[in-house]
Amino acid sequence: MPNNFDVVIIGGGHNALIASCYLAKAGLSVAILEKNGSLGGATVSQKVFPEYEARLSRYSYLVSLLPDKIVADLGLKFETIDRSVSSFTPENIGNQDLGLLITKGLVGQTKSDFKEITSGDSEIEAWKSFYADVQKLADVIAPTMLGKLPTRSELKAKVSHKIWDEIIEVPLGKVLEARFESDLVRGIVLTDGLIGTFSDAKDLVANICFIYHLIGNGTGAWNVPKGGMGALVSELIELAESLGVKFVVDSEVTEISKSEGVFTTKNRQQSFTSKYLLANLAPGKLANILGTKPPATLDGSQVKVNMLLTKLPRLKCGTDPKLAFAGTFHFDERYSDFQRAFDEAASGKIPTKVPAEMYCHTLSDLSILGADLVERGFHTLTLFGIHTPAALFEKDNKASKAIILERLLAQLNEYLVDPIESCLAKNSDGSLCIEIKSPLDLDEEIGLPRGNIFHKDLSMPFREDNEKPGWGVETDIPNLFLCGAGAIRGGGVSGIPGHNAAAAVLEAQSS
Repeated sequence: MPNNFDVVIIGGGHNALIASCYLAKAGLSVAILEKNGSLGGATVSQKVFPEYEARLSRYSYLVSLLPDKIVADLGLKFETIDRSVSSFTPENIGNQDLGLLITKGLVGQTKSDFKEITSGDSEIEAWKSFYADVQKLADVIAPTMLGKLPTRSELKAKVSHKIWDEIIEVPLGKVLEARFESDLVRGIVLTDGLIGTFSDAKDLVANICFIYHLIGNGTGAWNVPKGGMGALVSELIELAESLGVKFVVDSEVTEISKSEGVFTTKNRQQSFTSKYLLANLAPGKLANILGTKPPATLDGSQVKVNMLLTKLPRLKCGTDPKLAFAGTFHFDERYSDFQRAFDEAASGKIPTKVPAEMYCHTLSDLSILGADLVERGFHTLTLFGIHTPAALFEKDNKASKAIILERLLAQLNEYLVDPIESCLAKNSDGSLCIEIKSPLDLDEEIGLPRGNIFHKDLSMPFREDNEKPGWGVETDIPNLFLCGAGAIRGGGVSGIPGHNAAAAVLEAQSS
């Protein structure tokens, strides 16, 4: 049968491509069925503004969790660029414009910025102590991500430090209140627990998100993908093709059945049979195809704004914009800002102030721009607005996006000499080169349920002591495995569920 394979993968994101490469290298025949006209899912790079040669990572952005081992195993040339600046946060205290620059290693002006904003040295010392303790957690958890799930007790015994209870057992907000005095510093730390996650700071949901942001490759460093996220996709596609993987695009799966140990997967024109089936789509979307009850899951909760600039804006505090925007640029992300925004959004109101952060890809990597734009000094900015759950957009998606975008730009301009609108490139019709994507847009365009970038509620990266061993990709149906963000240890642009789903198939095949 021409459409008979050892493995069929539904969905063509980066995890599917990684799984297909591992499986094809092991000698299995593999087909990927992708509903859209191209592969890559959330990891594509696109000309967001067609009149300009600028290929932006439209949906996902920096890389942290992608293990070096996967890159080495598959012989990828994909590179990421380290950033010397971790973050910058502008602040106004007593009508004085200040800024907190946090550099890698806390070198340079970081110490003086901490002292000026927090009136002493205690907060930078608290910062050092907290992240040194978090590193103890990362050192233990990161090496387990490409193996079978460890148990809670196993990891706890290996960490053997109070940080286990602080991050795994106690709500993150309570820990930050105990560790830090500054509202601003507490907020900067908390942000890693809230990207894409609609959660009170005193809910353990924030802890799980925080863990995934801080353990990547054992360092938690968020690096810039050279050439944009599409560079990873392009290389994976080339490798998969060379290994004989079959791609079937414009192939939305409408039906899955299983008989005598063989899956039949159908789109509107064709049927495909396989012994193993991998799902590179959200568990809720898979349940819809299977006709089973989808799992309950939190709404996605962020807006993404893509911008093309003719120049970087100057800051009121006087910090060089090439330094301020080199890492993650936070604004209105104080601890109290997060709580206020969460309370407002939970009551169905668009936050009065939307906590936000952004980064400038082109300060680290100009290769995503055409030569003409590089010569003219163009840059890109990618902004994420937090505590903007899908429910806020249900009544009128377009109107809600317009309100939030207006608020975000006004908030940002409070810290700028040059209004951000004056820095944006213009299309030939006079419109500004800026777009905003809501959680509902992410659901419609790339299949993220209610815009949830993690596909479902996040899980801790271990199994409970009484649970069966496994890879974290298993489903209730034998030989049907998750290979996307909805797997345990699946969140983030990691490739981990792709690797682990392939490992589960190879293990099942050998048993």
